[in-house]
Amino acid sequence: MIETYDQALSFIHGRTKFKKIPTLKRMRRFLDELGAPDKKIKAIHIAGTNGKGSTLAFLRNILQNDGLKVGSFTSPFLIKFNERISVNGVPISDETIVRLTKQVYPIVKELDRILPEGGPTEFEIITAMMFQYFSEGHADIVLIEVGLGGLLDSTNVVMPELSVITTIGWDHMHILGDTLPKIAYQKAGIIKPAVPVIVGKIPEAPLQVIEHVAQKHDSPLMVLGKQFLVRDLGFKNWQQRFSFSSGSQTFEQLTTQLIGDYQTNNAALAIQSYLEYCRLNKRPVNQASIISGIRQTKWAGRFEKISNSPTIVIDGAHNISAVNEIVTLLATDFTKGHIYVLMGVLADKQADKMVEKMATVKNVSVVLTKFKGPGKRQAANPEALEKKVESQKGQTVTDVIENWQEALQVIQQKLTADDMLLITGSLYFISDVRKYLLAPQN
Repeated sequence: MIETYDQALSFIHGRTKFKKIPTLKRMRRFLDELGAPDKKIKAIHIAGTNGKGSTLAFLRNILQNDGLKVGSFTSPFLIKFNERISVNGVPISDETIVRLTKQVYPIVKELDRILPEGGPTEFEIITAMMFQYFSEGHADIVLIEVGLGGLLDSTNVVMPELSVITTIGWDHMHILGDTLPKIAYQKAGIIKPAVPVIVGKIPEAPLQVIEHVAQKHDSPLMVLGKQFLVRDLGFKNWQQRFSFSSGSQTFEQLTTQLIGDYQTNNAALAIQSYLEYCRLNKRPVNQASIISGIRQTKWAGRFEKISNSPTIVIDGAHNISAVNEIVTLLATDFTKGHIYVLMGVLADKQADKMVEKMATVKNVSVVLTKFKGPGKRQAANPEALEKKVESQKGQTVTDVIENWQEALQVIQQKLTADDMLLITGSLYFISDVRKYLLAPQN
C-alpha cells in the first residue's frame, strides 16, 4: 500500500515508460474506471516541439490577471515532481500527490491483471492524477501540455475548448517520424472536431499537414503571421520588446522577461489563445491582463539569468530546433564579450548536430560535460561526442570536463565582467545545475 510521498513517487516512477503498441484505448479505460474525470474540466491543449512551456506560462499569467484560477499540467519538472500539476503556478502538495496516487493505485493494479499488455504507463498515471485532481474543481480552466507528440499522447483523451500547436521541429524522430510533415501529423492529432486551433510559426510543408487536418475536422484555424501578427522590437536591459495585432486588438509596446524573438512568438500564441478563449466564453477582453500577464511571466530554465556577477544563464534547449533559436539569439544580442557554453546532452538526441551548431557562434567556446540522465536514459559521453563532431574552423570543442561541477568552477575562474556562461543541452541537466547553483550556501 501507499502511505507516504516517497512510496507514491516510487510507485509512479517504477512503471514502464512506453508500451510496444501505443494506443489511447488503455488511457480511456483507465479514466472511465475513475469516473471519466477528463470530461468534468474545461481545458486548453498545447502541443509543439518547442515553446509549449513558455506559451503555457504566458497564457496562465494572462488568465490569472483576468481573475481566473488556472490549473496547469507540464513536463518534465525542474526541481520537484509536484510542479507537473499546479494551480496559479503553485505546485500541489505532497499530501495531494499521496491522496491521488492512492485513488489510482487499485485501478492500476486491476488493469495490470486484466489487460494483455499490462496496465498504465508512468505518464498515463500522472495524466490520470491530473484529470482526477482538476475534476474536483480546483481551477476554472486547465492548461494541458502534451507529453510527447499529440495523436497518441495520453493527454489527447481531453476534449478542449481550444487547441494550440506552437512549433514543429526535429525531436523524438524515432517515435514521431523522420520528416517535419510526419512530425506535424502527430502534433495535429490534438485537433478535435470544430474546436479552434491556434498555430505558431511553422514551415510551409508541415503547416499544410496541420491545415489539412483542421479542414477535415472543420476546426477554425488561426496561424501566426496570417490571422495574427507579431513584430519583435529587440532586446534591451534583459527584456524582449514586441508588438502584436489581431483583428481590432493592437499592442505597440509589450515587454517580456523571457528572452529571444522566439519568445515573442510564444507570447503572441498566448495572447491569441486568450482572445479566442474570451470570444468562446463571451468574456470581455481585458488589455491590462494581457500587458501585465506578459510582463510578469517567468519560466525557470528558459534563458534564465541565475547570476549577475558573473553572468550565468541556464537554458533547457534539448534539441536542434531549440539550439538554432539560441544561436540566433546569441549572434544577435550577445556579441560583446566571450560566451562559454557548458553542454550536457542526452545520448538519444542529435547531440553532435547540437554541439556543431552552437560552435558556429563567433564568440563562443563549447565545453562538453556529463550528467546523470533520467531513469535508463544516458547522457552522451563527452569524449566520444567531441570525436564525432565535425571540426568547425579548426576546433569545435574547446574542452571536455566530465564532472560538471568541476567544469563550472574552471569556467567561472575565466569569466570577465563582459563574459557569460551559458549552461544548456538538456532540461534534466539544467535542473541539476539550477539546484546546485541556487542552493543556500552554508
